[in-house]
Amino acid sequence: MLPPCYRGGVTSSKKQTQVRLEEDVLAAGKAAAAARRLDFNKYVERLIIEDTTGARAAGMAAAQRLIDEHGTFLDDLERQLDAPYAGPRPGAAA
Repeated sequence: MLPPCYRGGVTSSKKQTQVRLEEDVLAAGKAAAAARRLDFNKYVERLIIEDTTGARAAGMAAAQRLIDEHGTFLDDLERQLDAPYAGPRPGAAA
């Protein structure tokens, strides 16, 4: 279950903390946040919430069920979509 501040109730005041990260981990986190159009703090907060509420595990399980149930169809579709690009290109050296 989500904490009260994420259930549409009154939001509590935020607390500040400090985290030490390796430079490349910080850069990867900031890039991931930017790709999701989130600021870094919101990205980290969301990761913690997803991890501690089971939302991440539920999402991963749903994705695995999709692959298990429809993987063959998705593989075939990918091959069909790639087919026009599989042959030699006009004007390309053989």
